[in-house]
Amino acid sequence: MARISIPLMGLLLLCCLVSITTAEHMRYKDAQQPINTRIRDLMNRMTLEEKIGQMTQIDVYNATSDIMKQYSLAASSPPHTFTKLDPDLVKRIGAATALEVRATGIQYAFAPCIAVCRDPRWGRCYESYSEDHKIVQEMTEIIPGLQGDIPPGHQKGVPYVGGKTKVAACAKHFVGDGGTTKGIDENNTVIDAQGLYRIHMPAYYDSIIKGVSTVMVSYSSWNGKKMHANRELITGFLKDRLHFKGFVISDWQGVDRIIDPPHANYSDSVLTAIDAGIDMVMVPFNHTEFIDVLTNLVKKNNITMSRIDDAVRRILRVKFMMGLFENPMADYSLVDKLGSQPHRDLGREAVRKSLVLLKNGESADEPLLPLPKKAPKILVAGSHANNLGYQCGGWTMEWQGLSGNNLTYGTTILSAITAAVDPSTQVVYNENPDADFAKSNNFSYAVVVVGEHPYAEYSGDNSNLTIAEPGTDTITNVCDSVKCVVIVVSGRPVVIEPYLPQIDALVAAWLPGTEGHGVADVLFGDYGFTGKLSRTWFKTVDQLPMNVGDSHYDPQFAFGHGLETKPNTGK
Repeated sequence: MARISIPLMGLLLLCCLVSITTAEHMRYKDAQQPINTRIRDLMNRMTLEEKIGQMTQIDVYNATSDIMKQYSLAASSPPHTFTKLDPDLVKRIGAATALEVRATGIQYAFAPCIAVCRDPRWGRCYESYSEDHKIVQEMTEIIPGLQGDIPPGHQKGVPYVGGKTKVAACAKHFVGDGGTTKGIDENNTVIDAQGLYRIHMPAYYDSIIKGVSTVMVSYSSWNGKKMHANRELITGFLKDRLHFKGFVISDWQGVDRIIDPPHANYSDSVLTAIDAGIDMVMVPFNHTEFIDVLTNLVKKNNITMSRIDDAVRRILRVKFMMGLFENPMADYSLVDKLGSQPHRDLGREAVRKSLVLLKNGESADEPLLPLPKKAPKILVAGSHANNLGYQCGGWTMEWQGLSGNNLTYGTTILSAITAAVDPSTQVVYNENPDADFAKSNNFSYAVVVVGEHPYAEYSGDNSNLTIAEPGTDTITNVCDSVKCVVIVVSGRPVVIEPYLPQIDALVAAWLPGTEGHGVADVLFGDYGFTGKLSRTWFKTVDQLPMNVGDSHYDPQFAFGHGLETKPNTGK
């Protein structure tokens, strides 16, 4: 995936730059004409070079105006992801995201990720909604949020983007990326055809029914065959059987990785990928080489002109549907939507609804949560209590994420707690207190916030899944002597079993992003906890992979677990 730094979700700037020399009426420019008529008219005017330019996507930072004009290219930027939420909320998030993306002048989001993560050791597991394909299918409701609701009578499989406040969506990564052996990113998914179609394929059915514009192919392999080379699944199943009429895009340098080492025998890789059914290729750095190679393959009849035309037809169909020919530039009237308060309120709602209360006291009769807002003195501790970068995780500002509070505007969990408690309550913050400090200060209770450091893709592959140091020491030092609630900020379940006896209450906060107030909302009872686990919380990594329904299923917290509390604003 793209390795560049911007604070929005994955985006793609599509450009249609076609050299027209005739003075006749150009039907492709007439928005009253049927889209198929416009496509046909424009393609009849295009040279081979312009068609191949449409199939070429480069890195946005390499996209100078001269290069874009010379080669008729597209440009790309990276994605961001969403937490595990209810379908209506996800749809509203999609609509808000579309507005903000459009406000930047970009019309394409590399979302949603509809991977079904079957092993939390995978570094992209937080990009997946669930280990259960049924939940992932429900979450495809983000597509009409991003693109708009399909109108009655719209043809199945044909992309739909409903106006200037919507963006083209991208279902990814086709297919089986969440099922690789030992959760190793870009690895091999070993599963029979029945399992692939039963677990990893269903969300693509839903995405296509909802009019998704594009599908991105996975780096991974299925039973040893690279997905970027899998004609049977890309053309035979996705395009022919599911009747997907949008375009298929490669992943970042995905074509280069068909053969190991990457970029070896590049001409064969390009031939294989285009023949497999990939319509647009991400070539962030070597676009001239790709264009030359593909042009040569066509001129030698290794790739047919009909395959090129099919790819360009699909690309133009999406662009015409998006209205790019009528509205190619940014709509500055949308600028005030960027980081707007209604959108931040929506993010805050998403945070409080996605938090999962895993433990609340030793028994239901003695819950610790909700916490009292009024108390003489409380302790807030942990490496993740006052770190906005850690709350946001990877794919934020930079590919691998960042640490600290100076990278974007938002509210840390510490700040949210400080704002939520009664003015008479003394809040003491100590990132990593020793046991004597915790014991000797007579705290009424403590909130310990620990978790994972940010990561993205293969950098997040982890066979241990432990809380980042010194998180476990902080838990021990504080929770041995003070009533404590531990908040885990992570992209996936982590090892918690050894520390559970010391912990009075445990909350899975996932990656709450910039809206830390959403954590305080449920912590202090302004709202109740309602979230449920969309993935199994294991006891030890030796159990992995372990998913609901497995014969060896013996979790720490089962799929669907989540304690509930009632709002108690008066406490």
